Amino acid sequence: MTKTEIRAIVKICEEQLKVCNTFFRYDNNYYNLIPLKSNEKLFLSAQEDDFILDGYTIRRFKDVSKIKAKADKCDEILKREKVTDRIEPPPIDITDWKTTFESLKLLGNNIIVEKDSLNDEEYEFVIGRIEKVFSKFAYVRNFDADGIWQDEPSKILYTEITSITFASRYVTMFSKYLGELPENFII
Repeated sequence: MTKTEIRAIVKICEEQLKVCNTFFRYDNNYYNLIPLKSNEKLFLSAQEDDFILDGYTIRRFKDVSKIKAKADKCDEILKREKVTDRIEPPPIDITDWKTTFESLKLLGNNIIVEKDSLNDEEYEFVIGRIEKVFSKFAYVRNFDADGIWQDEPSKILYTEITSITFASRYVTMFSKYLGELPENFII
């Protein structure tokens, strides 16, 4: 598919709050996304999983390899159960990664930042709180699988980000059980 075709499908689904089966170059599986906002480079979507909304994701168009609007029994169920009626588009400026991080920082919630890859050795995952935002990178104070905040924040280069996830069940639930955030660092 061409990028123009991909953007056109996203725009139609955005206007109609339709689910898209979205395939990315870095994953063998597809994602069910409901596009809410888009520009030439990024798009913000609600994530749908088995008739449940599971937070939001911001992804790059350049990573999409194929996309199709759903028009099946699942789509009918979502409409009849009014799942898409419960979507509240978050106030995120997706002009670029910098404005995205600034908007998310204002919300104050934990996020997941990923650098996806088919090669497990290249995959990166950071979950935590945004601390500082700069023009080409941001610092995120991350916590580990035991819910322990790391002493130093991770430097996230915008050029390496494939997705940002927020308000998902995983992030929300894990965040309830974290200890105190370490003191802010000084740059």
